[in-house]
Amino acid sequence: MPSLSRAGRRRSRTIKDGWTVVITHGNGPQVGFVLRRSELAAHELHEVPLDVCGADTQGAIGYALQQNLGNEFRCYGMDRDVVTVICQTEVAADDPAFESPTKPIGSFMDAGQAERRRREDGWVLVEDANRGYRRVVASPRPLRIVELPAIRKLAAAGTIVITAGGGGVPVVAGPGGELAGVPAVIDKDLASSLLASDLGADLLLITTGVEKIALNFGTQRQRWADCLTLAEAKAYLAAGTHFGKGSMAPKIQAMIEYRVPGARRHRGDHHRHGERRPRAERRHRNPDHPGLIAADQADGCLNLTGRDRAPTPGGRPARVLPAGNGRTVRLGFQGSQVI
Repeated sequence: MPSLSRAGRRRSRTIKDGWTVVITHGNGPQVGFVLRRSELAAHELHEVPLDVCGADTQGAIGYALQQNLGNEFRCYGMDRDVVTVICQTEVAADDPAFESPTKPIGSFMDAGQAERRRREDGWVLVEDANRGYRRVVASPRPLRIVELPAIRKLAAAGTIVITAGGGGVPVVAGPGGELAGVPAVIDKDLASSLLASDLGADLLLITTGVEKIALNFGTQRQRWADCLTLAEAKAYLAAGTHFGKGSMAPKIQAMIEYRVPGARRHRGDHHRHGERRPRAERRHRNPDHPGLIAADQADGCLNLTGRDRAPTPGGRPARVLPAGNGRTVRLGFQGSQVI
């Protein structure tokens, strides 16, 4: 896994410079692989439920990341622990997303197979561009990271934590508080923002696979954005024409919702978590750091630069690199705090 090895090397340097880091990651392709293997083996073995697929991939990706980080720590002579926490993320059972599922998963099937799945399993399926039918599931909003207390204790002790892979395993709470998995997909950027906020993270970083964020993307008026105030980010997001719905838009939304330590939280009903109030609306530019989206506590604005590099506690840049698919979100704490 050369890409994970490179990512581990870059992260270990960041940690060596004084950060305690909590790492989250995507799992889209890997969940698809697990589902496909399950489908191919269905004539002999029971199929794997979607929530179990999420837990499966959290463990597998976490194992690879923590092994690579551990190897790098040994190379640097660093005595640091790294662990993977399989994370459950609570969602509302009556979230409107369950009424209108839109997230495609699994393999394509013909009309006969689709009808059987609808009838026997209650699946919602949609036809996709003459390629056949495909299952769609809900993408509800994350409300609570169930394992938050354990993650907080580990991070406070200086342990590097890998968690909330793919947004966490979606679960709903019953009348007595008992949890049960549901067939859904949680946006990893929103889950990471929620985790960063609830941990009191000093910095939330989302690495991307593109050089920078673009306004009017794909048009003759396209221009790169080095920084945005929160007000600007909200306006551009609301316009619906600048950021891809399934790619950049969730990252911008995650940064808007991220609450820095000490920021006031505006609470609505239990279906929503509040948004932070910025300390300042001044712009923050860092032209030496192309491509990374960062929200920090000093400015209350979005720094949209820095794909390869991130700030360190002492103000020096530390090399960072996305793991795997280039969409890993990193949260960490400054010094003994989480970034």
